[in-house]
Amino acid sequence: MADTRKAAESTTANAFETTLSSQLGASDLTVNVASTTGLASPCYIVVEPDSATQREYIFIDGTVASTSFTTSTVDNRYLSGSAAGSGLTHPSGSKVRVAPMKQHFEDIFDALGKVVDTAYSSGTAGEVIFDVAAGVADLAADEVFIRDANDSNKVKREAISDIMTNAAGSGLAAASGVLSVDLNEATAGTVNQAADSILFIDADDNATKKDTVSDFVDAINGSGIDASSGTLVNAAIGKQSIWVPAAAMYPSTTTGCSELTQVETTAGRPDLKVLDFADGADSYAQFSIAMPSYWNEGTITFKSYWTVTGTNTGTVQFALEGLAVSSDDPINTAFSNPAVHTALAHSGTSNDLMVSAESAACTIQGSPAAGDNVFFRITRDISGDTQTGAARLIGIKIFYTVDDVHEA
Repeated sequence: MADTRKAAESTTANAFETTLSSQLGASDLTVNVASTTGLASPCYIVVEPDSATQREYIFIDGTVASTSFTTSTVDNRYLSGSAAGSGLTHPSGSKVRVAPMKQHFEDIFDALGKVVDTAYSSGTAGEVIFDVAAGVADLAADEVFIRDANDSNKVKREAISDIMTNAAGSGLAAASGVLSVDLNEATAGTVNQAADSILFIDADDNATKKDTVSDFVDAINGSGIDASSGTLVNAAIGKQSIWVPAAAMYPSTTTGCSELTQVETTAGRPDLKVLDFADGADSYAQFSIAMPSYWNEGTITFKSYWTVTGTNTGTVQFALEGLAVSSDDPINTAFSNPAVHTALAHSGTSNDLMVSAESAACTIQGSPAAGDNVFFRITRDISGDTQTGAARLIGIKIFYTVDDVHEA
């Protein structure tokens, strides 16, 4: 049968019987009958049903008039069960009947076979399947079958858009059957920069992927920024230094070092402004710094820069102590808790520059606060050195830590 009906319903009528009103030739497409009452297209008829040699089953898919049936192609004639596959001619007056036919049941099982396995030999007969043509889903309007667990597992239909709305969990929104990421729908949480992950669209393949926050932060870490465990930090924050030349210092009134002196190494070469610290007893110089407001008010360290005029290879050791004074605080407060650097031996060559190692931490006295003026006292600590003669201080470098990069 060329024009197969697949799963369509055919009309039937109980006890329908009529007769041909004219001869039906072997290739005729119109069947003229006395009456078609009760039938409509499509339908099945059988001509000369009681004759084993003339019986013919025909599928009618064209017009059904009051006294005629029309089929669209000769292939709809001589259906399975007919006395012959072609060449049958039926005389006028032959019986035409509607009766249960093999084709009726095939059509029924063709229909069932779209949603249920009807093959006995498959081992899964009766199981639900979907053997239908592919289509393009209209997510806003189309429906799908569901098995309702809340109603004895009955098969029902449901709109795709309703399913998507119910399926949209944390971080997802649904509109017209389409799911989308919606951060407003996500559950609030506390970020663990070192361990948490985020979603991103990979430009290499336009796929949605995840990466750790720490890896993401490392990737965007640019010049002047440091990244650690998912946290960005201004690279300028941390250890900083201030150079304080001897020219910015002055001898203490009590037990002070020598006054500032300018000395010439050789004409046309660097001149030095130095403070000479004699051997034999501790001596002191002082200076003050209005510390940057972004200083973290913690401990400081220092290095001393010095020379001697002789060739003695004895060691020199300096100590530093500080006192923080805020506005309306008394300046008349004792220094205490000096920090020293390791004693450094002179090279033995006159006027060689000697730079000490960084000192131990120096705790600033008082209650340091942003913008404080810090008074410093530097001492040649003869208890820790062996250099004979004056140690000439050129300056010191102070190291401190900042927790911001802008003045308050």
